[in-house]
Amino acid sequence: EVHLVESGGGLVQPGGSLRLSCTASGITLDYYTIGWFRQAPGKEREGISCINNSDDTTHYADSAKGRFTISIDNAKNTVYLQMNSLKSEDTAVYYCAAGVSWAGSRWYVASTYDYWGQGTQVTVSS
Repeated sequence: EVHLVESGGGLVQPGGSLRLSCTASGITLDYYTIGWFRQAPGKEREGISCINNSDDTTHYADSAKGRFTISIDNAKNTVYLQMNSLKSEDTAVYYCAAGVSWAGSRWYVASTYDYWGQGTQVTVSS
């Protein structure tokens, strides 16, 4: 059985940083495309970053470029999302997801992923 567990969320002031973790059991993340998504109240789930482990490329939504960094620690079977310069609009529940296939230009589409974590809340507020 596959489980993805996110952690590292919390309350942070604007301009602060958080590092989210996504640890997997039942699968080896290095064989999957791993995406980070977020969903704010009343909004659709938004793809913000992914790592394509078939060629070690990373991809970011415009909202994340220059502030967020995705990385993988294969020894720990964990993917991270380092988030810097956080803004109030980054407030959301953050999810990690694993996809069997690389979706190419549709990497940010939630339906292209096969497994999901339960999410971790990130609140950016003073």
